[in-house]
Amino acid sequence: MARKALAGIGLLAAAGIVLSGCAGGGGGGDADNTIDGEVQGEIKVVTWRTDLVEDGTFEEYAAAFNEEYPDVTVTFEGITDYAGEMLTRMSTTNYGDVIGIPAIQPDQFEQFLEPLGETAGFEDTYRFLPGASFDGTQYGIAFGGNANGVVYNKRVFEEAGVTTLPTSEAEWLDALQQVADNTDAVPLYTNYKDGWPLTQSFGNLGAITNDPDAPITMAEDPAPWTEGTDMYAIDSLLYESVAAGLTEPDPLTTNWEQSKVDLGTGKIAAMTLGSWAISQMQDAAETGGASADDIGFMAFPATVDGAQYAVIGGDYNLAVSKHSKAKAAAWAWIQWVVENSGYTEAQGMVSPVIDAELPATLSGLSDAGVELMEINPAPAGKEGLINEIADDSQIDLYGPIYRQKLVDIARGAADGDKESYFAELNERWAASIANVAD
Repeated sequence: MARKALAGIGLLAAAGIVLSGCAGGGGGGDADNTIDGEVQGEIKVVTWRTDLVEDGTFEEYAAAFNEEYPDVTVTFEGITDYAGEMLTRMSTTNYGDVIGIPAIQPDQFEQFLEPLGETAGFEDTYRFLPGASFDGTQYGIAFGGNANGVVYNKRVFEEAGVTTLPTSEAEWLDALQQVADNTDAVPLYTNYKDGWPLTQSFGNLGAITNDPDAPITMAEDPAPWTEGTDMYAIDSLLYESVAAGLTEPDPLTTNWEQSKVDLGTGKIAAMTLGSWAISQMQDAAETGGASADDIGFMAFPATVDGAQYAVIGGDYNLAVSKHSKAKAAAWAWIQWVVENSGYTEAQGMVSPVIDAELPATLSGLSDAGVELMEINPAPAGKEGLINEIADDSQIDLYGPIYRQKLVDIARGAADGDKESYFAELNERWAASIANVAD
């Protein structure tokens, strides 16, 4: 299974689940001041990273943490179905001392989590704050972040004669054609059959137009599949790649697990995925006898006034339980593990610390001068607007169905062409904007 980190639009928050009848109250903390007190006691860290619990990585972190904070005992619990089980646990008072915030509504943060301080006080230090902020108060800090773009095999691109990474659709198609002409690799692999990899390109929403309010822009645009928009660029890139015969010959037989090995060993040149996939491709490369250094990452091929952008977004936000008996120790752990553990460097993730350098796996973005951007939270009253319209129009923005049809049309397995399909999508979207507004 792939470990798919959260995309930059904050899908967990968008799909927030309201918990009723849950235990509240307790806790000492003032929303205007950072948690203080003696850093001592016992804390349990409840985590979705079961792999790092099992391989001893977190124990190594705890040992290093204890060099600075010897009076704290840190234990760990990994949960496989973290998103689901944590929502159940939070109906009690026993859900750990340090947790990754599950899909609770922001207005419920104060019921379950200890306030860390005013959000404004963290803005010069950390990225990804909106996902764990409510009403000016910060309740969590992201454990790491991911960039959206394209994972590719650098060796294959070099063998194909691609010397400059593409920054437009035309350059992208030229680069893939060079791969097709000069190597035996599949230029672009869609992972059509598994489906969910097709959705990864949606994470580039906002990068094409440098619009940090892109989800709201789209939600209020009656024709978002029109040339010049983010959605047109994202879906046109897929359509034209397929139509030009630059993707796998039989999309009905794609296989995600095998695709990782094939990209790692050079049988596939590129896949549109978030940076969370880099480490998996590197592991697959080494397993297949190739080099992890062959794996590269590029931004979506588009520019705005000569600049190229990559949307970044935070993973789970680490927070202190309202019911912890060692809140100062829990808060100290969060700050230490985010800033000093080396977690993001080891995982190839974007550090939430603004001044931190990008990991080596994302050096391609730095080398290309790509600017990182975050998506703004939706304004009050419009938090779920894009989802409402998507649901009403039955255009699964976060699913594969409409993109699979796009691929089918492009490869001649369904009627229509790009213009007719985009016109259909625009018509359905515009009708739903009107329906939702009524």
